[in-house]
Amino acid sequence: MTRPDQPHYPHPAAIEGYGKGGFRFAGMSHRGSLLCLADGIWAWEVTRASDVTQDALARVFAQAGRLDMFFLGTGRHSEPIADALRARFRTLGMTLDVTRTAYAANTYNILLSEGRKVGAGLIAVD
Repeated sequence: MTRPDQPHYPHPAAIEGYGKGGFRFAGMSHRGSLLCLADGIWAWEVTRASDVTQDALARVFAQAGRLDMFFLGTGRHSEPIADALRARFRTLGMTLDVTRTAYAANTYNILLSEGRKVGAGLIAVD
């Protein structure tokens, strides 16, 4: 899990671009994966779908009351995640959509622009 004192961008922001192992948002670029949440955008130490665990999603679960929907972008292709993780999202009242990173980022942007309570975990793609 990322540390609570970890530097991050302190506001939700649209994803302006992705590829080459990173993302652009808020006029900045970041190499690596991202968690886009209600309290801002955080570096995420996940590099493949199999890295997505309860611990990797702890920051997401902590914001359950602030998020209605969460998009998990698993890279170039949609990859399965553990049933226990899906159950945890249901228990917390969050809808989970697991798909490829491009779709997750684009849909996150649309819902964010509509003022929806949305988050995303985006695994970087080359």
